Amino acid sequence: EGLTFSAKSDDAFATLQLQMMGAFAEFERNIIRKRQAEGIAKAKAKGLYKGRPKVVDDAKVKELRQSGMGATAIAKELGIGRATVYKSLNS
Repeated sequence: EGLTFSAKSDDAFATLQLQMMGAFAEFERNIIRKRQAEGIAKAKAKGLYKGRPKVVDDAKVKELRQSGMGATAIAKELGIGRATVYKSLNS
């Protein structure tokens, strides 16, 4: 078609084409996400999809906290971030 898309262009046909391509891209992405969610649900039903394995031992974090260690010290001890320590303590 030889269309060029720019902010300064007043070509109505080019604007229409750009909007149509955007709408189709959004539609296609929504279909992909729906199919992905269906596939994950089927895999979970079969017991194949369990998500990422848990790395942090919540009991160990709570044990270290009860022994008087702070969040920074626990994070260094276990090789995790402080935010992960706080999440583990709140769970």
